[in-house]
Amino acid sequence: MARNYSTPGGTAEVDLVAREAETLVFVEVKTRATGEFGAPDRAIDSEKRSKIRRAARQYTRRAGHDPALIRFDTVSIVMTPERRLEHVRDAWR
Repeated sequence: MARNYSTPGGTAEVDLVAREAETLVFVEVKTRATGEFGAPDRAIDSEKRSKIRRAARQYTRRAGHDPALIRFDTVSIVMTPERRLEHVRDAWR
């Protein structure tokens, strides 16, 4: 539904907004060249989650969507030595 959605003023951003049935899904995508320093989604700290939640609230309000029907997912991508992709549904509340 949207890519790189930002709040007015750019204070909060979410990478992807998708829909699964009646649920709006806000997805944070993290990519790393290697897994040397751990899984990419480890970089999504409490401050980043707070910003994503802020963008989700604003998007949900503007879309007139039920705020009870949202979910936060993560996608972690490691490029080498072998490309790995991990999708975590409902990564946090």
